[in-house]
Amino acid sequence: MLIQAVAFSLLAAISPTGLLVAAVFLGSASPRLTAMAYVAGAIGMTVLGAAILFVLLRAGGLDRPDALQARYDFRLGLGIALLLAAGYLRRRGLRSREKSEQLPGPMARMIARPGPAVAFVAGVAIYVPSLTFVAAVQAVATTEPGVVNAVLLLTVVVVITATAAWLPLVSYLFSPERTGQQLALFNGWLRLHGYLLLVGAAGICGLALVVNGALGLAGVA
Repeated sequence: MLIQAVAFSLLAAISPTGLLVAAVFLGSASPRLTAMAYVAGAIGMTVLGAAILFVLLRAGGLDRPDALQARYDFRLGLGIALLLAAGYLRRRGLRSREKSEQLPGPMARMIARPGPAVAFVAGVAIYVPSLTFVAAVQAVATTEPGVVNAVLLLTVVVVITATAAWLPLVSYLFSPERTGQQLALFNGWLRLHGYLLLVGAAGICGLALVVNGALGLAGVA
């Protein structure tokens, strides 16, 4: 369960847009304050999403020993949704290179004038729970009976998922110039190939859940 939660969290942490926006905020007039607001929004939304999903999954009784079929049904359905999402992202990624080099329209307009308030809202918007994040939370909510252990594991999920938001800031605090150069190089690659990472993350996560759900329903898992 811990391995599954960490693995799904790593996949959920893949956020090309999150890194691109972090680089923009670190290049603003007040980089530390703006980036900190961005991290606060990202972590706040991630914590809220994890709490809501955990409560809903527990309220649905998916953690009970007698809810095996419902639990595997949920995982199978979530896996299929992720595979469909991967297919959609793949088709969208086949657009022209000019379009792939631009941030999404609403996000580009939002960060045109970077500031702490805008950064906080951007963090919230970018880190609305994704399907891979739902997969990470369900790995905890449906298998960990202890509330204390579940909270600790969800904390790990949140920290890993928001890596693209907080890691650039931490790096910037220790080495501003080097971090700026590395982000510029990495973001140049992400603008062209970031969608492949998203497709791969959704596909791997979806396949794992479909296999787990199918085997569970077949009585093999």
